Amino acid sequence: MKISLSGITGDSIVDGPGIRLTIFTQGCPHHCPGCHNPQTHDPNGGSWAETEDIVNAMAENPLLDGITLSGGDPFMQPKECTELAKGAHRCGLNVWTYTGYTWEALFEENDPGKIALVQESDVLIDGPFIMAERSLELQFRGSRNQRIIDVKKSLQAGEIVLWEEYKLDLPEGPTTFGGI
Repeated sequence: MKISLSGITGDSIVDGPGIRLTIFTQGCPHHCPGCHNPQTHDPNGGSWAETEDIVNAMAENPLLDGITLSGGDPFMQPKECTELAKGAHRCGLNVWTYTGYTWEALFEENDPGKIALVQESDVLIDGPFIMAERSLELQFRGSRNQRIIDVKKSLQAGEIVLWEEYKLDLPEGPTTFGGI
């Protein structure tokens, strides 16, 4: 299946926890002022790739913790992005999806393709980028209005459950390294 992309970044550490393959889809209807990826807005820009080739690249990288679907807006190509998410899950990877849509708007629209992409995501970062809410101190998002949603827990609870901040399991008490 072909997908229109702006680009792919391997080994990203800023688009979710761990090492990620970040896939920047082409096409975005939101046109948020201050967007850091304005080159992704034009649905006729970018280049074409095969989803199967991207899934194969995921499978060949043993360092990956997950993939991130970004953009543009992945919900402009929900079928293709769902295919990538399923491929990531087959590889044992988690899936983070960024969108300018809100959780509520995606479900109100009731588009089966978009709902399938939500359901195949592990974490959804929702909402448009708002320049007045911008902060460089936020983890994995650009503006304070955006939410980091734990999709599986939210679907199970029937309400939005925010993702718990990524934490490393470190031993309690002082730790020495290399005999120091």
